[in-house]
Amino acid sequence: MQYVWDTAPMRFTPALGFFAAAVLLASDAYPPPQFTDPDRVRKLESVMPEIDRVFRAYTVDQKIPGLVWGVVIDGRLAHVATEGVRERATGSPVTAGTVFRIASMTKSFTALAILKLRDEGRLSLEDPVSKWIPEFARMELPTRDSAPLRIRNLLSHSAGFPEDNPWGDQQLSASDADLTAWLRRGIPFSTAPGTRYEYSNYAFGLLGRVVTKASGMPYEKYVRTEILAKLHMDATAFEFSQVPPASRASGYRLQPDGKYQEEAPLPHGVFGSMGGLLTSAEDLGKYVAFHLAAWPPRDDADTGPVHRASVREMSHLWTPANLTASITGGKLLATESGYGFGLRVSTDCRFEQIVGHSGGLPGFGSYMMWLPDYGVGMFAMASLTYAGPAAPINAALDILQKTGGLNKRELPPSPVLSQMRERIMKLWNHWEDAEAKQIAAMNLFLDAPSAQRQAEIGLLKARVGECTVSGPVRAENWLRGQFNLSCAKGTVGVFFSLAPTQPPTVEHLAFRRLDSAEVRMAAPTGGPAGVACRQ
Repeated sequence: MQYVWDTAPMRFTPALGFFAAAVLLASDAYPPPQFTDPDRVRKLESVMPEIDRVFRAYTVDQKIPGLVWGVVIDGRLAHVATEGVRERATGSPVTAGTVFRIASMTKSFTALAILKLRDEGRLSLEDPVSKWIPEFARMELPTRDSAPLRIRNLLSHSAGFPEDNPWGDQQLSASDADLTAWLRRGIPFSTAPGTRYEYSNYAFGLLGRVVTKASGMPYEKYVRTEILAKLHMDATAFEFSQVPPASRASGYRLQPDGKYQEEAPLPHGVFGSMGGLLTSAEDLGKYVAFHLAAWPPRDDADTGPVHRASVREMSHLWTPANLTASITGGKLLATESGYGFGLRVSTDCRFEQIVGHSGGLPGFGSYMMWLPDYGVGMFAMASLTYAGPAAPINAALDILQKTGGLNKRELPPSPVLSQMRERIMKLWNHWEDAEAKQIAAMNLFLDAPSAQRQAEIGLLKARVGECTVSGPVRAENWLRGQFNLSCAKGTVGVFFSLAPTQPPTVEHLAFRRLDSAEVRMAAPTGGPAGVACRQ
């Protein structure tokens, strides 16, 4: 099936009136969220020296020969720094152009290749794997009622294959003939396909073969020409031999006696699609910026090389993995995590969506992470076996958060929310059944009759006195929001949600006295829309 990406907008015209609005598909009807703090970037950049101290201390503490790290803000590599050496024998320092192997971070490039082929109509995520790898047509599944294994399962670590670290690391150089022989012997399952998360290098090795067959060219060539070249990631390669020796980081293993052993580079082979890429900080900064640029959804030109909607699709939590919680320093810390397509996705007490991936192979450890709603990402690459530098990145996030500049984009109110605010305010000032019925969804007065709603408003007005609107609608989304009334004896919050009809009408409406002028988005049931982690 060919996916058609139609960006021609349909405009909302105020002159036609609220009830003349039809389906609205453009930023004037659905405005994208935006940053509102003009000093945001300066605040974030002001703490780069403190972040550097965290990474330098981590390098020393973990005895890492060489480390590079970077911070991406709003589509640019805003900061990059290094510590240590590219090669212990010569003492050559690490630079922003030094190339490290990024191991399993390669999986996201493979996922991009699959989605690009999907968008071009050359495969479907619902294709049985057997369509592209015929050996699966004869492969025995673990139960008689197992559904056919699909491309989607391979992408999201839900194929039911056993977790295969570190076995998979040592298969990097396997040949195409090796893979065919393994497939003919079959794959043992650890769980039934499609039932739970299980990390599988094997699955991404298979996806490399799918890319080759669907594209009609070798996997490496497709990724290089269709993704790397178009992102201008010119220093990125699949083979150590393709990287100039003066730019290449040597990988090391720390022995129990405290001595370093140089790790021989693992050759590239058919499993390169699960972990073969090498890249520099300059190139990885471009890659993280590309992912961040997919957010928010908006109308402007989609320049690729993969459609923004598909890049966002990668960052959806398709396969939940675990929920962890602990109390540290009297504070509850909780994290939910799982897998998207080639990317890990998590939520914690600080951020609603954290996207990223680690990478580890003999000689190297790496980590990349970004916050789609905040326009900020980070990465680090180390020349020590499995030294995934997630800890200093998490510490750096805490530092950025303390600046006051690490805030989400704010969603402007859509025209329909702003217009509905005026009509709700009119009812607050003087209730008229005819006006109320005109904006009400069919359920509104079944849930609470008009007389009951009038009485509740009357009691509240008697308690708070004269009121005026205080500020615009605070939008939770394009069809739900809150605005406050500033009253003689306090603040009233007005919560409303619109039904999925054209034109949108009010399905939920509540007036509540607030302890302060705070924003408290309410779900249609009247309860909180979300619960923050707290002790």
